[in-house]
Amino acid sequence: MLVESKNKLILMKLLILSVIRPIMKNIGYLILLLFIQISCTQSKSMSITELTPQDLENAVLIDVRTPEEYVEGHFDDAVNINWYDEDFIKQFEKEKIEKDKTIYVYCKKGGRSASAAELLTSSGYKNVIDLLGGYDALEEKN
Repeated sequence: MLVESKNKLILMKLLILSVIRPIMKNIGYLILLLFIQISCTQSKSMSITELTPQDLENAVLIDVRTPEEYVEGHFDDAVNINWYDEDFIKQFEKEKIEKDKTIYVYCKKGGRSASAAELLTSSGYKNVIDLLGGYDALEEKN
């Protein structure tokens, strides 16, 4: 009886080692891949005051403020896509903005544009640049 209990215990240990160890190893790989994915999908940024007309030659400029904020002042060629709209991402499709196009996003101070840049990047847009400081920083400079 004692030998049989020891054999069962040994079998259980072997089973645990053969099942649990590979699972733990795979979880470690998954965590590493997740970290790499998050690192690669972070959006880029630059100060809004450093933006030049040359930057915009082959790019799209998106103002993510509300339409009320937009009419108070905006870049001449900016397209207004309100961050608060439920169909925010779908509006990029409506505007026919390609996923490989360079997209500059800005808002009033920088909070909404940072969130918008992250969402766009995670939605497959490849070159999204958040304009830090927002429209307020641009007005302060001028």
